[in-house]
Amino acid sequence: MAKINPDTEQESLYSNLDKMSTNELLSNINNEDKKVADIIEKQIPNIEKLVDIIVSKMKLGGRLFYIGAGTSGRIGILDASECPPTFGVPDNWIIGIIAGGDSAIRKAVENAEDDIDQAWRDLSAYDISSLDVVIGIAASGNTPYVIGGLKKAKENNIATGSISCNSESLISKQADYPIELIVGPEFLTGSTRMKAGTSQKLVLNMISTSVMIKLGRIYGNKMIDMQLSNKKLVQRGVEMIVEELHIDEKLASELLKKHKSVRAVLLAENKNLEI
Repeated sequence: MAKINPDTEQESLYSNLDKMSTNELLSNINNEDKKVADIIEKQIPNIEKLVDIIVSKMKLGGRLFYIGAGTSGRIGILDASECPPTFGVPDNWIIGIIAGGDSAIRKAVENAEDDIDQAWRDLSAYDISSLDVVIGIAASGNTPYVIGGLKKAKENNIATGSISCNSESLISKQADYPIELIVGPEFLTGSTRMKAGTSQKLVLNMISTSVMIKLGRIYGNKMIDMQLSNKKLVQRGVEMIVEELHIDEKLASELLKKHKSVRAVLLAENKNLEI
C-alpha cells in the first residue's frame, strides 16, 4: 500500500510563487537544487552495491535495463542513449524503456503508467534473463508499471534496483538494491520533474559512468572508445593521442583516420599500454 502522504507530494516550502520576481524564482529554485547532492551522498553505499552487481552481471554478458514512466522513464532513456557515443558500447548494453513506448518520450501517453503487467511484456521483448539487471525509476516510488516490472523480474531471478524519492516506497520493496533520494517538497508543489528528476539523473550518471569505467571503457580519465561522430569529437580524439603518445597533431590526426578509434591508435602505437 502506498504512503498516505508521499514525500514527493508535500507542500512547497515557498508560497505565492506567482507574486515572486524573476530573480526570486530563480534564486529559490537554485536554493532547493543545492540540497540534492548532499542527499545523494548519503545513498552512496546503496549506489555502490547496485553498481557492483551490474558490473558482475555485465562481465558475464548481461545487460542493464531502466524502466520508468513519464519524466523518470525519459531520464532513463536519456542516460541509456548517451552510453554508446560516450563509451563506444553497443546500444543493447544499456536499454531504457518507458511506459507507453517510444511515443511517450515526447508526449504523455494516457494511463500507460497504470498497467502493472506491461513493463514485463516490454522487458520480455528483449529476451531478458537472469544475467541482466533491471532498475525501476519512479519519483513517487509507487508507479504500477514499474512495480509490476520489478516484481516479475525478481520472480524470474533477475537482479533489481530502484531509484525513488519517497521513503519506504513500493518499488523499494520490490528491489534487491533500493535507492531512496528523499529530496523533500518541490519548489512547485508536486512537480517531480524538478529536484526529484535532477536527483534521478545525477544517480544514473553515477551508475552508468562507474559501470563503464569498471568495465574498462576508458583509459586514465579519457573516453578512448567514444564514437567519432562529429568534428569536435574527432579533435578531442586527436588531442588525446597527442597527449598520450607525445606526437604532433598532424601525425595524431593521420593515425586516428587510419585506426578509426583512439583506443586502436594507442594499442597500435604503444604496445606497453595496459588498456
